[in-house]
Amino acid sequence: MSVPAPAPSPLWTAAALALGAAVALGLARFSYALLLPPMRADLGWSYLTAGAMNTVNAAGYLLGALLAPRWLARHDARALMLAGMFVTALLLALHGLAGSDAVLYALRGVSGMASAAAFVAGGLLAARLGSASAVTESRRASAGLVLGIYYGGVGSGIVVSALLVPAWLALGGAAGWRWAWGGLAVVALLATALALRATRSVASAPGARSAHAGFEWRPLGFGLAAYLLFGFGYIGYMTFVITLLREQQLPAAQIVAFYVLLGAGVMASSWLWAGLLQRHRGGGPLALFNGLLALATLLPVLSAQPLVVFVSGALFGGVFLSVVASTTALVRHNLPAAAWPGGIAAFTIVFAAGQIVGPSLVGWVADGPGGLAHGFVVSAAVLALGALLATLQRPVAGAPAH
Repeated sequence: MSVPAPAPSPLWTAAALALGAAVALGLARFSYALLLPPMRADLGWSYLTAGAMNTVNAAGYLLGALLAPRWLARHDARALMLAGMFVTALLLALHGLAGSDAVLYALRGVSGMASAAAFVAGGLLAARLGSASAVTESRRASAGLVLGIYYGGVGSGIVVSALLVPAWLALGGAAGWRWAWGGLAVVALLATALALRATRSVASAPGARSAHAGFEWRPLGFGLAAYLLFGFGYIGYMTFVITLLREQQLPAAQIVAFYVLLGAGVMASSWLWAGLLQRHRGGGPLALFNGLLALATLLPVLSAQPLVVFVSGALFGGVFLSVVASTTALVRHNLPAAAWPGGIAAFTIVFAAGQIVGPSLVGWVADGPGGLAHGFVVSAAVLALGALLATLQRPVAGAPAH
């Protein structure tokens, strides 16, 4: 008589789910900062065009987030996450083959849709996993850690990009960015295969017919508004920071170290903030994180000294994906489980809406006399306003305990 294999621990399962976040954001979106300087040089882009590429990506992400509740009502969340990862990997490969700006715009938009499917579905699975693991008071802290590990997976994608993209860029000279997109596609396919194998035990039945059931926007209105401004503010930094550092003539090795440090900060954030996310039901964590991001965004504008730049990267990396985790925790703390898909999708929608405006506006400002420094100041001001709004978000009265 065979003995069934023991079920994997929630933290191990969260790490497997984090591969979805790594592909959806770490590889498909945030690697773009590393690829942007050679793409601008090879394709003759203005800052506005460079930012518009991420605006289109965010628009596709918004469309995917809008469709995600419908998809989750018809398909199990694990299948949706894996499908989104696989399609994203294929689209990354096509980036390297694109022959015109129009094709690149289309690919950025469709890859945004696929990334949203993977990220929203993975976030829902992580929320369910965290709730299931918090069956006793002594284990409740693990719920926040599960969410932190999932969103911290983006950091692994950033670290891999920072370590591998420079080598790929060197392979092809002026068109080395094409090799880099192909290399990222291979990494994304490998991550998809690993996630397929490692998440087989995850329960992921489709939701109700309407994935918005039981969710109302108004009780979490200040949190949603603060998250909208976070999406607007953070994406300027993550789109243009490598370009800014190159303009400030930071050595290439230090730029790589900066981005690795940023990615490591994302990975560490799951341990840094897990307790805070579990204890607070209101907008306090979101306010704190937005404020810290505003500071981190200003630092490289105030000084190009390597120490200041590294502090900026470590602080930004250690905080920005915890903002995303804080909104999932806000949903989980304040809404019944039936409303979680709609709640997570609503926050993803406003997140994407902010990202649509942010890159193009920062690029437009950067094309002016103040350059990228002025664009970063705009991003920091928006993040500070988001921190202020988040302080007004209170716990929802009568919310069920989880």
